[in-house]
Amino acid sequence: MTDHVRPAPLRTEENDGFWTAAAEGRLAVQRCDACGRWQHPPRAMCPDCHSVALSFADVAGTGVVYSWSLLHHPQHPSFEYPVVAVLVTLDEGPRVLSNLVGVDPADVRIGLPVEVTSAPTAEGDVPVFAIREGRA
Repeated sequence: MTDHVRPAPLRTEENDGFWTAAAEGRLAVQRCDACGRWQHPPRAMCPDCHSVALSFADVAGTGVVYSWSLLHHPQHPSFEYPVVAVLVTLDEGPRVLSNLVGVDPADVRIGLPVEVTSAPTAEGDVPVFAIREGRA
């Protein structure tokens, strides 16, 4: 285990709702109020209908691994390597990029059921994923 603290994410006007929800222990994804399209990462405009009427909606935080990669080269001393980076398809449909924690990389596979958990940073928790209990 490392003594370094994971760096805090960069907050912007577009992603503030995501990080505010994360600080409250929720996973929220941006959704277009006009056409209902989910989008992640958050942005200033819907790519489908071009509406700027966007809000954040809570999601269950469960899904499956759509794709993954194993990162071997440290970018910050707070991360324990190798890092499993995953693209998760949430049950609601959108895909989010995150880390998969508490797993042997040999056990990672496409379709692996996962659930959101959290990892501490200097400014609060960030969402990461773990294998869904009882579903490995």
